[in-house]
Amino acid sequence: MLNFIGILFDGLALGMLLFIISVGLSITLGLMGFNNLAHGVFAMAGGYLLVDLMGQAGIGFIEALPIVFIAGAAASLPLERLLYRPLYKSTPLDQVLLTVGIIFIATAGAHFQWGPNPQPVDIPAALAGQISLGGLDMSRYSLFLMGVGISITLALLFGLVRTRFGAKIRASVDNQRTAAAMGIRVDRVFQITFAVGSGLAALGGAVGIKVIGLDPQFGFKYLVYFLLVVVVGGPGSVLGTLLASLLLGVVDITGKYYVPQIGAFVIYATMILLLLLFPQGLLGRRKTK
Repeated sequence: MLNFIGILFDGLALGMLLFIISVGLSITLGLMGFNNLAHGVFAMAGGYLLVDLMGQAGIGFIEALPIVFIAGAAASLPLERLLYRPLYKSTPLDQVLLTVGIIFIATAGAHFQWGPNPQPVDIPAALAGQISLGGLDMSRYSLFLMGVGISITLALLFGLVRTRFGAKIRASVDNQRTAAAMGIRVDRVFQITFAVGSGLAALGGAVGIKVIGLDPQFGFKYLVYFLLVVVVGGPGSVLGTLLASLLLGVVDITGKYYVPQIGAFVIYATMILLLLLFPQGLLGRRKTK
């Protein structure tokens, strides 16, 4: 029984990490309607920035995380203005081609700058090792990931539901023309929303190095996982993304542990089953124009 609880705990920790990285993609895809397959590039950039901040600038792990978030969000602003915005009303194929091209460029750039090898990162002693709770040994870093994920969930829900800016986002998504007629700068709202999503991806890439690693292939390697989470949860739904992340994280870890021969495929079978049962995603919303 304790063994199963331990596997469940590891699955929830992986799911929370997927949520931290994927929620930004859910926002841009679901709320803005942009097919940003390069979302993982921001996560990769966040990971490499953390490595440089710790290795070159001597900044501690915890202190570097807010810098990574802010830098990721800030770096996305010119990209959104120059590359993404001209294609907001373009076809999904154009958006996919653009973002896939960005992944290729980022992969080559990371390979040139940091080399092909995975990047290590030293976490603080307080986050290393395990802690015993009720006879079950739990990873302190996994608990840290859960704490970060829960904090981000609460912050996003509060921002979307209880703030004036959240109301502008909902209005812009539901009907852009009406929102613009009411004086809402829809382009600025989308730009800030894109920046927040990119910053979260960078943060997720930084805290995820210890769990899923970091190398120049990151943008391609985990793209399918991020898309699975968004599709299953329902684009644009924070709670749906959280629920899908936790579910798929548990399924992935459990499948690989109990049926290692086919464990890598269990998550895809689960996705197909869930999409058959919930075509709009677990908590997906229908977009109106």
